[in-house]
Amino acid sequence: MSELKHLLDQNKAWAAQVIAEDPNFFNRLEDIQSPKYLWIGCSDSRVPANQITGMQPGEVFVHRNIANVVVHTDLNCLSTIQFAVDLLKVEHIIVCGHYGCGGVLTTLAGNRIGLADNWLRHVGDVMDKHQIALECLPEANRGSVLCELNVIEQVFNVCQSTVLSDAWSRGQSIQVHAWIYALNDGKLRALNNGIADMDHINIAYKKAIKECFERANA
Repeated sequence: MSELKHLLDQNKAWAAQVIAEDPNFFNRLEDIQSPKYLWIGCSDSRVPANQITGMQPGEVFVHRNIANVVVHTDLNCLSTIQFAVDLLKVEHIIVCGHYGCGGVLTTLAGNRIGLADNWLRHVGDVMDKHQIALECLPEANRGSVLCELNVIEQVFNVCQSTVLSDAWSRGQSIQVHAWIYALNDGKLRALNNGIADMDHINIAYKKAIKECFERANA
């Protein structure tokens, strides 16, 4: 416990500061959770959803895993999406990756790290899908491009899920966004304009892929 005491002390200081600035903050937070956003991001400790978007506790519902992967067999992620869409009624789903992602770069390099290799096989599938185009790029650019491609592919997976299909079929207003974060300047960049219905999934996907390689070749 003594090794973690500083974290408990920091929590007390943070809570006191919040109350000093807004005495009713925690009372409001306790009463209801009504975020407009679901964030699906990487587990990387340098990419915390609330801080980099400037949002407060209660404003964003968060799911994170290594390399921000969305898999149709991952009941953890799908349950989070379903809860956010059906119960919380979020209006936006943001899949956010980041440049320099360890999971992506490990996959690109073909390195083995252990059990997580099985999870990163999904990133490997993205790499294999775009292998020819990636090999045409300078080697120094491939990591950043694969980070972008991985986000775009995971957005496609979100849109193809039964949760989103059902939500859009019943007329629920919800958009799915592809974002990427740059560790070197702290800025987020949009990789698509948001997908708001089933009819535009393929169009938005192809456009995002095309623009990804155009940026890389510019």
